[in-house]
Amino acid sequence: MVSDVFEKNNNQVLNYKQVSAKLNLNDQESRETILEILKEGKGAGIFLEPEKGKFKLKDLQNFIIGTVDMTADGSAYIVPEDEFEKDVFVAPRKLKNALHGDTVKAYVFAKKSGRKNEGEVVEILKRAKSDFTGVIKISDRFAFVIADDKKMMHDIFVPLADTLDAKNGQRVLVTLSDWPESAKNPIGIVKHVLGNQGENNTEMNAILAQYGFPLEFPPQVEKEANAIPEEIPADEIAKRKDFRNILTFTIDPADAKDFDDAISYQKLPNGNHEIGVHIADVSHYVIQGTDLDKEAYSRATSVYLVDRVIPMLPERLSNGVCSLRPNEDKLCFAAVFELDEQANIQSEWYGRTIIHSDRRFSYEEAQEVIENKAGDYATEILKLNELAYILRDRKFKNGAISFESTEVKFKLDESGKPIGVYVKERKDAHKLIEDYMLLANRKVAEFVAKKQKGEKKLTFVYRVHD
Repeated sequence: MVSDVFEKNNNQVLNYKQVSAKLNLNDQESRETILEILKEGKGAGIFLEPEKGKFKLKDLQNFIIGTVDMTADGSAYIVPEDEFEKDVFVAPRKLKNALHGDTVKAYVFAKKSGRKNEGEVVEILKRAKSDFTGVIKISDRFAFVIADDKKMMHDIFVPLADTLDAKNGQRVLVTLSDWPESAKNPIGIVKHVLGNQGENNTEMNAILAQYGFPLEFPPQVEKEANAIPEEIPADEIAKRKDFRNILTFTIDPADAKDFDDAISYQKLPNGNHEIGVHIADVSHYVIQGTDLDKEAYSRATSVYLVDRVIPMLPERLSNGVCSLRPNEDKLCFAAVFELDEQANIQSEWYGRTIIHSDRRFSYEEAQEVIENKAGDYATEILKLNELAYILRDRKFKNGAISFESTEVKFKLDESGKPIGVYVKERKDAHKLIEDYMLLANRKVAEFVAKKQKGEKKLTFVYRVHD
């Protein structure tokens, strides 16, 4: 901050009062702080004092902007934004309370022959993170948190009033609130008590908190979600193509809670097959610019852990209003194709639909129907599988590559502890859904990217399915 004043003023000689004025610091305490910074900077070789009480930068070229990369011994390297510049080593005492990942401004010392670049942090421009998980230790007069992050070299001091009644030895989420320059340790406030060490729920929440995933939705977002009615108005139904009397079902993992896609099927009078790929129409409920929309944008995706899902939207929507549960009317956006017996597309349609799922299949249940050729909607599932085989074979003949990978799953007991490991198999039921989703993705992309009559052709972003 102080060095910026000299840079912006062509490195002219300034006294501490002039520097303070340019920073709009007019009280005596702030002025004395600026004088101390200038004196310390002179001692560190950052500033020169050509006249008594007047300072200038020693070298305008000796400052870099970069990211702090901490090492195990508490020292760090500053990785410059300019990839052609070399990393700069900074000793622990010269970090100025910078933490791993922070963006900083650093002064680079004159290089000595045969030595690596060395310097010191002069300003922290941006903190990489302010929240840390860890174990809280409580004494009679204060508490402190030992962070889980091995690159956080400082215990975090927590006043007893800010412990949120955490018990000694519990795992907590703490946020940094202050770090005076004269203090060795930062000051923090406990945001969440995650629970007792070793308990499954505690450790899972600690993982989420450590990597910055939110543990709950803001109250205003939950309020918006709870205000959304489940009943679909008649005027909305009238705007959509009605598939409620056409066979529709979902196929998902056995432990799935939210069902966001469904398949509809009917044989047409001309002998062809109408297949619809229906995706939950979340945009009908999440209006642009609302708190719900902003929160979903911030989260960007749902997060899947071994025993739980952290949804992008509140459960009221993800597992309720928008979930394509059986025996309920649901709003969707669909790609509907007419295929002949050779799986050639004879016609296609895209638009908003309303569906009524007839059955929720797990992959295992659908696979059993395929293998035994019997069960609920066996005729329809077998025909869908037959056409999917043709689509898949054609795809590979046209140059598609199959990147087969092994997915490992864990068996958990009632407390969430792993009791076994198994390899998840991809059988025909998985591939059937995948093939129709790929067909919809490809044809929708072609449809959107196609230059419409009288419209200017636009650049289009294609999705890669992996």
